[in-house]
Amino acid sequence: MSIPATPTPNGFRAGARAGFVTFLPLSVGLVPWALVMGMAMTSAGFTPLQAMGMNLIVFAGTAQLGTLPLIAAEAPLWLIVVTALALNLRFVIFSAAIAPGFRGVATPQRWLAGHLLTDGVFATCLDKMLHTDDPHWRLGYYLAPAVWSWALWQTFALVGIYAAGFIPKQWSLEFMATIALIVLLVPMARVRPMLVAALVGGASATLLRDMPLRLGVVAAIVAGIAAGFAAEHWEHKAKGA
Repeated sequence: MSIPATPTPNGFRAGARAGFVTFLPLSVGLVPWALVMGMAMTSAGFTPLQAMGMNLIVFAGTAQLGTLPLIAAEAPLWLIVVTALALNLRFVIFSAAIAPGFRGVATPQRWLAGHLLTDGVFATCLDKMLHTDDPHWRLGYYLAPAVWSWALWQTFALVGIYAAGFIPKQWSLEFMATIALIVLLVPMARVRPMLVAALVGGASATLLRDMPLRLGVVAAIVAGIAAGFAAEHWEHKAKGA
């Protein structure tokens, strides 16, 4: 079906409202995750300026948390970079999967969307982005939760940075962040390649947990991504047979 040459009335606003309402319940999980991120950066010796600089530029919680121990241990720069790239490899799959949803969207807006892509935004937006014709509606549906996610992340990470010395450790915010990640994983795991990637990555991380410098995590992520790509390839091959 062809994409309309002109947007429907209030297409962007209608999409933004729909995207925000859909994402709002899931976004609650970002609050403890961002608080943990802020406190972790402070615990690693970052100044508030350094912590917020990392938060604004990197904007990738898993990569930030995964590299903080290496930074604190003064690990080699190449290892920190490789770890960050490995932890974010899943966004190669996410970007490829959601890219058709940006047909008809201008390049600058695509660059912005790429920077704002997160696990939760991907899980929320993928289906509607791929099955809606109006590009203005699709852009609004994506940007509303993406910008809201970015704002929540920056705000509560900042709170965590300054509250690190006041929040009791027995609150177990780290466990709440894990729950938030599980909530994100469940809807994505309905897609077979995602499920395969999660199972292989999780099993590999468990088996390789004793490797030094958290290299087991890097290896597990690479294994999970590879398994996901392989499962997707086999799935397409089976459909074409």
